[in-house]
Amino acid sequence: MVHTVVQSSCKGHGGDSVPPLSRSLRMDAESLEQPFQPGSSVPSRVLVTGGAGFIGGGVVARLMLMGSDVRVIDDFSTGSMENLADAAYGGLQESDVLDGDVRTAEAVDIIHEWQPEVVVHLAGQSSAPAAQEMPLFDADVNIFGTINVLDACARSGVRLFVYATSSAIYGPVPAEALPVREDHPLAATGPYGISKAVGVCYLDWYRREHGLAFTALALGNVYGPDRAVRTPGVVSVLAEALLDGEQPTIYGDGRQTRDFVHVSDVVDAIARACHHPGAGLVNIGTGRQTSVNDLYRTVAATVGSSTLPRYEPQFDGSDLRRMALNSGKALQCLGWRPTIGLTDGVQLTVREIRRRRAGQQRPYRPTTEQPVGAGL
Repeated sequence: MVHTVVQSSCKGHGGDSVPPLSRSLRMDAESLEQPFQPGSSVPSRVLVTGGAGFIGGGVVARLMLMGSDVRVIDDFSTGSMENLADAAYGGLQESDVLDGDVRTAEAVDIIHEWQPEVVVHLAGQSSAPAAQEMPLFDADVNIFGTINVLDACARSGVRLFVYATSSAIYGPVPAEALPVREDHPLAATGPYGISKAVGVCYLDWYRREHGLAFTALALGNVYGPDRAVRTPGVVSVLAEALLDGEQPTIYGDGRQTRDFVHVSDVVDAIARACHHPGAGLVNIGTGRQTSVNDLYRTVAATVGSSTLPRYEPQFDGSDLRRMALNSGKALQCLGWRPTIGLTDGVQLTVREIRRRRAGQQRPYRPTTEQPVGAGL
């Protein structure tokens, strides 16, 4: 079990220096006096690892829209060029996208050579069941891969490291502590949560030892349409099954709760984090608990299906019965709040799935001003 509390604030450096393994994360008076000011500091160069993923594609497009020069590293194990369609329409060229692994020396070389101002680290192993089955692989990607990128950033003068982590870092949280705040101990109990929590701890160490500012965004359960359909979230899985006339499977009794946050809101939070000088650990969620059973009823009603789900034993070893994230710090530091409620978000997701099935999805069309396959 990882059991520590990482301190952070909105002061602009990603937290105060305190002894390790005894840190608390509090919003102090000074941090509350420094609200987010949109457009105050648009980063010139941003490197996005995992930029062709479910979340990454939207982040790349948003950063380009803000005026940043953006490049992407992705090994395309789960990502797809289709997720970069909007970025391509905005000017992303094929030479801006590198097929690479964050665990390799190649990724380090890109950071050294291109000298980005901000690195957004979205690449990672994101499946809790897969981490349970393959903990060595999970640790290799989520711990070593993160350290490899972090170390390159520290040695290359990167100003800010933005990291996507998970609410799983908190482990089981008592009902009275929900929605959980960032000053709650990091007490992950499963391999996935542990690897993501270790990443946060390394961010804090690199800040203290090397002065690398960071913002680590603890995300709720992210859902929404995925162009590539390689890593569908629970909403898409349920909707696809119901649209196919199949009986969806719910693992466990369905009464476990999660904080479901729409991918568009997550993209907005990451883009805002790139403007901030470093806010430390920040929760990105709605603050609302939704049971899997309630989620299923919402999806079924949206699809127009009366099919009842099939229940199977919990298979991922998760002991997280309830989760909701307090996002007050995100509002105070980043000016962020969720804008898409669950019902609207499910409707948007189902609409996009139906549009994709009808063949209305836009193809990926990169611009060709630079030669295809050029290195970053």
